[in-house]
Amino acid sequence: MVRRKTFHWAWLFFCAIALLNPLQAELEVIAPPGMVRVPGGVYRPLFRSNSDAREIPVAAFALDIHPVTNAGFLDFVRANPRWRRSQVKRLFADENYLKHWAADLEPGEAASMNAPVTWVSWFAAKAFAAWAGKRLPTTVEWELAAAASPSQPEGENDPEFKKLLAVWHSSPSPERLPPIGTGRANYFGIHDLHGLIWEWVADFNTAMVTGDARGDSGLERQLFCGSGSLGAKDVGNYAAFMRFGFRSSLKADYSVHNLGFRCAKNL
Repeated sequence: MVRRKTFHWAWLFFCAIALLNPLQAELEVIAPPGMVRVPGGVYRPLFRSNSDAREIPVAAFALDIHPVTNAGFLDFVRANPRWRRSQVKRLFADENYLKHWAADLEPGEAASMNAPVTWVSWFAAKAFAAWAGKRLPTTVEWELAAAASPSQPEGENDPEFKKLLAVWHSSPSPERLPPIGTGRANYFGIHDLHGLIWEWVADFNTAMVTGDARGDSGLERQLFCGSGSLGAKDVGNYAAFMRFGFRSSLKADYSVHNLGFRCAKNL
């Protein structure tokens, strides 16, 4: 009788440990230095047809706390000469690439070392991310992270946050950008997703996705329609319409004065 009881409690203990192991493994997955872990969630596309999914699951991922700075990009072009301003191929960056830098390896007074790097093409941003052992975030990842206000993960429920977004999206960018990290972090601890620059995403040239874009080979590239908001989930989301409209106007070789990037990483 005693043996049977001992075996019973040992078996329960074993089962409890087995159930806890997956949770423990999940908790042990942390983001690399300079990045934060964005929990998995659900992305609800701004534009969709009646046949498109209302919700897209997004796996947990790591995202840079700040945009890449001029200092960080300087390290990249030092290590990769073909991405220097005088050597980059026009196929991968237009004539405006790093135009505000004083020289190939000298950002100069117009590009503060601690300000976000801009005037960089999608090709250059993608190459930087690969060099850093990371990647560009997908649209669904960026939008999920950027949806958070300083106080809650779903900023659409925060009227003050929505008001600030509308003000920023209707304001011109300053000629000289301020340093990164001067504003409040959002709920996840990420800075500058709004209010500083626009940011490249991996799949910038599609406004609609068919699934987890990290492994999605079936992206439709010509789905954005800027003429209206039929099928939009929230016709009053001015900031989101601005972002999707801006992305749809870009080409991969474009370099723009207020367009930079940050990196993501799988967990």
